[in-house]
Formats: sequence, C-alpha cells, structure tokens
Amino acid sequence: MLSRLCRVLCAVVLAACTAPPPAAELRWGGDAEGGAPFVEADPADPSQVRGFDVEIAGLMAQGLGRQPRFTQVGWASIEQSLARGDFDVGLSGVEDRAELRARFAVSLPYYEFREVLTVRSADTARFRTLDDLAQRRVGTLAATMAYRLLLDAQRSEGVIPVSYDDDVHPYSDLLEGRVDAVLLDHVLAERALRRMPGLAIQPAVLARGHYVALFAKEQTALRDSANVVLRARMRDGTLEQLFRRWGVWDSTQALYQQRLLASNDSASAPAAPVVTASITTYLPALLRAAVVTLGISLAAMLLAIVAGGAIAAGRVYGSTLLRGALTAYVEVVRGTPVLLQLFVLYYGLSAFIKLPALLAAIIGLGLNYAAYESEIYRSALLSIPRMQLEAARTLGLSEWQVFRLVRGPQALRVALAPMTNDFVALLKDSSLVSVITVVELTKETAIYATNAGSWLVPGLLCAAIYLAMSLPLSHVARRLEARWSVA
Repeated sequence: MLSRLCRVLCAVVLAACTAPPPAAELRWGGDAEGGAPFVEADPADPSQVRGFDVEIAGLMAQGLGRQPRFTQVGWASIEQSLARGDFDVGLSGVEDRAELRARFAVSLPYYEFREVLTVRSADTARFRTLDDLAQRRVGTLAATMAYRLLLDAQRSEGVIPVSYDDDVHPYSDLLEGRVDAVLLDHVLAERALRRMPGLAIQPAVLARGHYVALFAKEQTALRDSANVVLRARMRDGTLEQLFRRWGVWDSTQALYQQRLLASNDSASAPAAPVVTASITTYLPALLRAAVVTLGISLAAMLLAIVAGGAIAAGRVYGSTLLRGALTAYVEVVRGTPVLLQLFVLYYGLSAFIKLPALLAAIIGLGLNYAAYESEIYRSALLSIPRMQLEAARTLGLSEWQVFRLVRGPQALRVALAPMTNDFVALLKDSSLVSVITVVELTKETAIYATNAGSWLVPGLLCAAIYLAMSLPLSHVARRLEARWSVA
C-alpha cells in the first residue's frame, strides 16, 4: 500500500515538473461602463467584455505571446491605476495628450477621432459652430480634449461648459433641452444618433485627436513590442476589419493609417504644449468650487432641518395614517443610496419636471438628510420626561405652548450635536452631486488630478479646504452645546 502511494506521488510530481508553464498575461485596464464600441459587458455573458479596444488588447497579447486579462477601472482613473501597477496597459478610448507622454510610455495612435458638435435636429441652422453658442450650455466629458476646447471657448466666446461623468447623459440632456449642444468624439456622437432620434451632427470638425494605449514609463520595451504588433495588424488589414465590425471605419481612417504606415514615427505626439498643473493655476478654481459646495450644503441643510422637523412633528403628534406614511418615507430614503436618489430626481423625473442641476442637488441632498434629521428630532422630543409635559398641561398650557416653552427648547439642546455631525456629513456627501453636472469641490479636484497625473497634491489641497470649512462649524457647535448643556 505504501509503495503504491509513493508511486502515485512520484507520478504527480513528475507530471507537475513536465507540464508547460502557464502562459504569461497581458493585464489591461479599461472601463466597461463606457460602453460599445470601446469596452462593454457582453450581453450574452456579462462576465465577459467586448468592443474594439477589447479586440486590440487581444491582438497585442497574441502578438506578444500572452493571454489578455481585463481589469475594470473607471475611465478617469486609468492613468492613476496604471501608474501604481494595477495593470500593464491602459485601453479604453484613451486620448493622446502631450502631458501623458511626459508620464507614460504611449503607443502609436491607432485610431483618429474627430471632435464634432451635436445639436437638436431643429437647431442645425442655429448652432453650427462654437461661435454660435455664446452664453449657451454645451455638454462634454471632463478631462478630455473636448472639455479643454470648451474652456477655451468659454474664455473667448462665453460658452458655458457642462461637465459629465459619462457620455450618455449629455445627449439625453440635449434632447430634453438642458444643454444646447454636445461636443465629443464622433464615435460617441454617432452612437448617440443611433440610439436617440432627434439629434444631428454638424459637419464641421473642430479638432482631431487619437486613441492610444498607455504603458508605464519604464515599460518602453513592452510599448515598442506592442507598436510592432499594431503596425503589422494595420498592414495586413486586421485593424481595418476590426473597426469595420464595430462600425467606426471610414475614409478618414484609411487615409490616417496610410500616413501612419508611410511614416516611421510611431509616437506622433500632439502639437499642444504641456500644461503645468500647478497649485497656483488651479487654486482659484478650487476655491470657487468650494463656494459652490458650501452654498449647496447650507441650502440643503436648511431644507433638511425644516423638512426633518415637520416629519418629526408629524410622527410624534400626527394621526396613525400620517405617522405610517412618514415612517415609510424615512425608511425608504434611509434604505436607498443618495446617489440613486439624485439620479431619479434629476434624470428619472425629467419627463415630468426638468429641475436645474443646482436646484436638484439641493433638493436631493435636503430631502435625503431630512429623513435622518427627523429621527434626531423625534428621539429628542421623546427624550423629554413625560412628567414635565403632564405638569405643563396641568397648568393649563396648550399643546403648542407645551411644545414651544417646555419640549422644544430642551429637545433642541439634545439634538444640537447630532445636527452638527449631520451637516459635516452633508458637506462631504455634496461631492456626489457632480453626477448631475454640478462642478463642486471634489469634481474640480478630480479635473486637477487628471491634468496633474497624481491625486497626492490635489487630494491634500481638497482635504485642507474641506477641513477649513468643517472645523470652524464643529468648534461653534461645541461652544453652543457647552453653553446650552443641562446640568
């Protein structure tokens, strides 16, 4: 028996020694939320991804003798994740920029896109170029070539840039009249036209750019090997077939590939100069965004206090039906994410009422925190000893007088500290309103970090501003609490 076991163990060890080593992987990062034709979850198998960037990653891996492995990462975080070594290649409609080349090894530009203006079909004669959109709202993605074009147009023509975190809502907002135009890559614009009738792309090309693959700065050998593979796939027509399958091939791409193959320059850097993302450059924008954050937080907290007080009073003094309805509201609001509530309020209800983004942010945060405030006020009201209330009623005070003279003042002292904590929390949660196009402090910091290529300095600066806004409030609240404390 022992000898048989030894033979089995020897066979297992021999098989392990003679088995071929596992294939090396090419880890690449992209954003499946960006959708087709770049990267999207496969409808037939959501655990897999598809898109032309997925296939390009596969071609590079095949040419390098590796197996591709996808890593999901937010589009705005591709550069930072690559820099910290989360994957080997960043691919997901990454735009070639001069500052990228200072921080990364950049592949040859494998696709040329055009920045185009999309308008409502009824406005094709009114809004042909950015010159026609003075004092008009134009949507785009943050930290892109299009966003920088809009910033230039803001300075020269008075165009109002509206920043989004995805490429779907700019076009839906365009249809609903929240913006007057959208400036983005023609790939995204043509996809929007297929999904949303009523839009038109203006023929003027406002700028041209290129999609590239990013490698770590020290991975120039890997980048060069990937460039050899990409050039070979261009020459044999594989890339053309790939782009045709995804509906993004046209005569412009054919001419671009011909020029690229005729040239020995595999890294045609954009002509734009490198912009220094210094603190002095971005600090004024961060301070303006901090004012927006503080204004939203104060207005939302005021709404939360008023609505929360009304809900608490209804649950303490109201009828059974009213108490049940208010309890349901509190549980629903506290049991669902505030981000979801903002989406529903701004986008979901747009068929019935089109709230301005700033107003939607205030209402969304205010109604969300009203549920939490109501619980603070209700528990504070219920904490007052019943004997005090009965004594006040015995003295002939009305219920309103009991509340105003006995119950309310004591409840306010009990609720003060939790109210302050909630305001500080609301101040931080205001960062979520960027999803409905409000550029507040965290969103402005993210734009700064993207241009700087690091979150360290922008993040520390953002934290310092948040602390400067929240610490004085906490200090005042502690002094009031000490003054009003009951011995």
